[in-house]
Amino acid sequence: MQTARDVLTPDALAMLQAIENAGSFAAAARELGVVPSALTYRVRQIEDALDVLLYDRSSRQARLTAAGTELLREGGRLLSEIDAVANRVKRVATGWESQLTLAIDGIIARSTVMELCESFFTLGAPTRLKLRDETLSGTLEALTSGQADLAIGVVLEPTTSAGIQGKPLGSVSFVYAVAPHHPLAAAPEPLTDELLLHHRAVAVADSSLRGNGLTFGLLGGQDVFTVASMPAKLDAQLRGLGGGFLPECMAHGYVEAGHLVAKKTERPQRVVRVSYAWRGATAKGQGRALQWWLKQLESPATRAALLDQQHNR
Repeated sequence: MQTARDVLTPDALAMLQAIENAGSFAAAARELGVVPSALTYRVRQIEDALDVLLYDRSSRQARLTAAGTELLREGGRLLSEIDAVANRVKRVATGWESQLTLAIDGIIARSTVMELCESFFTLGAPTRLKLRDETLSGTLEALTSGQADLAIGVVLEPTTSAGIQGKPLGSVSFVYAVAPHHPLAAAPEPLTDELLLHHRAVAVADSSLRGNGLTFGLLGGQDVFTVASMPAKLDAQLRGLGGGFLPECMAHGYVEAGHLVAKKTERPQRVVRVSYAWRGATAKGQGRALQWWLKQLESPATRAALLDQQHNR
């Protein structure tokens, strides 16, 4: 009889992930270019070796049991670690990472990030780039959890985590804004918390997977419309679906055009200091791709452009 070590191979774990992504054995078989019976046989081998059931046979779809869910979760972690080992080995051999993952916060101008990516690709380096959209504490978490190599737009002090290095990116001022047809547009200033409490706030969901994450500018008991990204928050406020604080550089053009109305509140203007951060205490252990990005971020013009949301329009 085969043992767990015999059947829990990277290929087998990738197969289980493919079945989960496809939703059924038949769909996964089509994607993998094999017959469904071959997948069923391999799953049976894993189940026999582990002496557990991975799938609920009473369902037509590939529905995981609790044991199957745990194996898929741990298998995904193991595959990520295998990729990380390959990445480190390649970096040692060539100096270039096989992949560099960047966590980009929602307050960062995406057009500037894409311009930097374009410049990087002209190097002809063997490193693949992967961008992750993150928000608030999720940006730093992507770095500390090992899911990213460089985080741009960290709103927390990066030195709070061991092995994390960081430098200031700049400051972002926020302004409270509503659509011209929103009831608060004509309200006398400064807007009080008591008044704001009676109107819906638009907030961006923190992308952190641990803890409760961060929130800014919300009042206890206030109706909140939560969206997934900063562009979605801007869109919601332009439509009059609620009010909220927006980066001043993002809101400025819309205020000038009359599509948004900036309002003063009782609270002092919020200014957020943001940083960029990376893993690794010394330059010696950095791959050439990370070194290239860190060099670009040393430019004051580049840092300013990354915080200029008007570049996104």
